[in-house]
This record gives sequence, structure tokens and C-alpha cells, in this order.
Amino acid sequence: MTETLHATRALLSVLCDLAADADPRPIDVSLAATPARDLQPTTEDAGVALASIPDDTRVLSDFYFPDAGDSINRVFGMDLTTPSGKTDARFLSHPKGDPSVSTTDDLHARLLVGVPPWNPDDVRAYDRNGRRLSLTVVAAETEEDASVLD
Repeated sequence: MTETLHATRALLSVLCDLAADADPRPIDVSLAATPARDLQPTTEDAGVALASIPDDTRVLSDFYFPDAGDSINRVFGMDLTTPSGKTDARFLSHPKGDPSVSTTDDLHARLLVGVPPWNPDDVRAYDRNGRRLSLTVVAAETEEDASVLD
């Protein structure tokens, strides 16, 4: 049985936009999830209906802006701006087009990998060992309708 990772279409779209803006440089973005019960259904998104997944399902819905605290990270050599234990996954862009996880990627328990032409439907999910996971797009959004965490 393949593990499934859930994400909102809005999040995937924003991540692909960030990757397109950074191209040809790769980006690495920390992602946070929200329990399905705390999300609002949307009708305009293509994706699985929110009501069709269990309330306790964690849905990737938010991200920590990748450049926040960048100067601190360079000085200390570690990410001091993302709260420990608060990320559920990472988004990595691969501008050269290879959608698989590489040994140079910043690994996390769960990964999303995007490639040009930066389309949300082409984002793939993996575990830290590079095994492909199923990615389900959920027709939902956060209550605040904000995808950026401070």
C-alpha cells in the first residue's frame, strides 16, 4: 500500500510560482500541514473534496517563506527561523527537470519535488528514501486564506 500525501492546490500553485521566479536557482521550502477539519472547502479548485477525507488527515497547506532569516542561516549554518518540529514536509525545485530525489537534496521525512514548466500537476511526492508517494490534491484552503507563515 502506497502512502498518500495530501496538499491544497493553492499551496502547490504558490510553490510552483516561487520555483519559476527562482529558476534557474533551486529552492527549498519548509511546509506545514493543517488537519482537514480545520480547512475550508473550495469549489473552484480541481481536487478531492474535503468531505471525502478523514478529519484528522494532515493536509499540506502552508509554507515558511524560503528567504526569511536567510542572513542568520548563512552566519550560523543552520535554519534558525523555522520552528523545530513544525514542518511536515519540504518542497524542492529541480530546475534541470529531473523529478527524482537526489543525494544533494535537503531531505525530510516527506518531500515534494517540482520541475519545469512549474505546473502543480507535475509535482511529485517522496519519502526521505526517495520512494514515490501518492499525492492527492485537496479542494480546500486555510481559514485565514493565507499560505505564508511568519
